[in-house]
Amino acid sequence: MMKTEREKMTNAEPFLTNDPQLMEDKKNARILCSRFNDSPEDESVRKSILKELLGSCTENIAVKPPFHCDYGYNIFVGDDFFMNFDCVFLDAAPIRIGTNCMIGPKTCIYAIGHPLDAEGRRKKIGIPKPVNIGDNVWIGGGVTILPGVTIGNNTVVAAASVVTKSFPEDVVVAGNPARIIKHLKESI
Repeated sequence: MMKTEREKMTNAEPFLTNDPQLMEDKKNARILCSRFNDSPEDESVRKSILKELLGSCTENIAVKPPFHCDYGYNIFVGDDFFMNFDCVFLDAAPIRIGTNCMIGPKTCIYAIGHPLDAEGRRKKIGIPKPVNIGDNVWIGGGVTILPGVTIGNNTVVAAASVVTKSFPEDVVVAGNPARIIKHLKESI
């Protein structure tokens, strides 16, 4: 049996980004994001929209609008999550964020890339790569996280960093490209 483009996408296999069902999924996510971004300053309304948009989240979530994503259903957020204003998540592959995480304003998480060759890009091929963020992670403002990255538990990503590779637990990373600038003690 042939896989749908959505099945390929969520299984981190190359897929056609212009598939009609995926275009409909994106439209639905944009409608929900628009509702969220235009919502009144009422956390119960916002949480309700986020529960409809995201793959999973708990009641203990706070997201400041505006927020934009491609699909929503590939974003999985743990308990006690805070995200500041103006973040963008391109969630072709799953984006998994652990418990007790904070994300600063204007942070972008990209779980999709495209072929380097022009022919592949003309064919509208997407290359999804999951992003995994551990527990107790603090991501500063203006951070960009690229496809396929894993960030370990208790790690801090300094503001304006570009995270191009994975990092272990208990470190502070900074720069473009981000690199370890400090090792943290086991306890937080």
